[in-house]
Amino acid sequence: MRILHTMFRVGDLDRSLAFYTEVLGMRLLRRHDYPEGRFTLAFVGYGDEADGAVLELTHNWDTAAYDLGNAFGHVAIAVPDAYAACDAIRARGGRVVREAGPMKHGTTVIAFVEDPDGYKIELIQRKD
Repeated sequence: MRILHTMFRVGDLDRSLAFYTEVLGMRLLRRHDYPEGRFTLAFVGYGDEADGAVLELTHNWDTAAYDLGNAFGHVAIAVPDAYAACDAIRARGGRVVREAGPMKHGTTVIAFVEDPDGYKIELIQRKD
């Protein structure tokens, strides 16, 4: 078994696709409209779905925004340099909500960015 994807409901699919592809550098892997159900599914990621987990962006055509609730935490992405990643994300119009630096009670360098719908994305600096 393995994790296939994490699904986010998004209010504006084009805005979300721009964030994940242009700001975070993912690729649009596939997209399909379901007119009878009035929704679109778009899958984004850094690699092929056969090799790793991806994000499923679900856009319900008649819903412009969602209440995120308080149970979901974040999705984590490994980066070689969290400081440089924050600079690049900010330069491409992304919102950094926690600057890069050591995590509380530890030494791992992390940062957080927020997508257009308010979902948190953690950047974890890897010591590869």
